[in-house]
Amino acid sequence: MEKLAVVSGGGTGIGAAIATTLATDGYAVLIVGRRPEPLAKVAASHPNITPVVADVADPARVTAVAEAVGEREVDVLVNNAGGFVMSTGDTLADLATQWRGAYDTNVLTAVLLTEALLPRLRRPGGRVILFSSIAAQRGGGGPYSAAKAALHGWVFDLAAQLGPDGVTANVISPGYIADTEFFGTRMTPEGHASRVGQTLVGRAGRPDDIAAAVSWLAGESGGYVTGQIINVNGGSVLGR
Repeated sequence: MEKLAVVSGGGTGIGAAIATTLATDGYAVLIVGRRPEPLAKVAASHPNITPVVADVADPARVTAVAEAVGEREVDVLVNNAGGFVMSTGDTLADLATQWRGAYDTNVLTAVLLTEALLPRLRRPGGRVILFSSIAAQRGGGGPYSAAKAALHGWVFDLAAQLGPDGVTANVISPGYIADTEFFGTRMTPEGHASRVGQTLVGRAGRPDDIAAAVSWLAGESGGYVTGQIINVNGGSVLGR
């Protein structure tokens, strides 16, 4: 029986690492993103990975993912798409645009993709994984922190809704992960050193650290874990 995983934001960084790990674990993996070029590069790295170009914040385009899934059952759905939305000005209208953008990018992407694939989740045995951030637990990100925190409340509803069908739903909350596009040109050597200094293990996280957590949740050993916020942050924020 073929196992199928869907990974949004699968073209770079954490999403690419997750896709490669799940493909190595034996899943057929659909990676979803807006940019064809990064998706194609990741897909070329493993024969089990197939790209799907779609903006999962757009209700009219998220259906492309459901069409790519077709009649297959989805074993693992990883809602990794998201990002920090910068402010473009100082007016209230600018503020509203930033906050709506943060919500659309980090919450609506997960909601729409999950709802679109809900009928296709394997029952029992399916996994839904959302991606939050350390910023949701300690602040510091303004609308980004607020948007990521919204996923915490939603995952409790998902876990309660899907649990009777044998489907789990959890949030992974990463700390500082180097080698991603998240910070763009904003990261400085001083910023990197400060974030590493906040950990208890003395290093930055790697995309593979997060991919390993996904692999665990997706496998048999993760089947009794649901409705949880799973911190992968090197001890930057202690359990809560």
